[in-house]
Amino acid sequence: MPTKLFVGGIPYRATDEELRQLFSQAGEVVSVFIPMDRETQRPRGFAFVEMAEDESADKAISMFDGSDMGGRKIAVNKARPMEERPPRRF
Repeated sequence: MPTKLFVGGIPYRATDEELRQLFSQAGEVVSVFIPMDRETQRPRGFAFVEMAEDESADKAISMFDGSDMGGRKIAVNKARPMEERPPRRF
């Protein structure tokens, strides 16, 4: 069963392909998503990496949590489900 990981603290210039290559060292990567800021259209400094198997996700956490990526210390853990938020008022 695929497991989604939250990867925090990534360099702003990091690409989907860089993350895919890095995390493929721990197992099969299903998808990579780097959220962009709505106003600036620049990366927000974190990503979601979906691993094909739970064992691969655990291996990725142990391999990369606290490691260096592009001069920044990254945090890797299992993603939590998105919480319900009230509608935004402008």
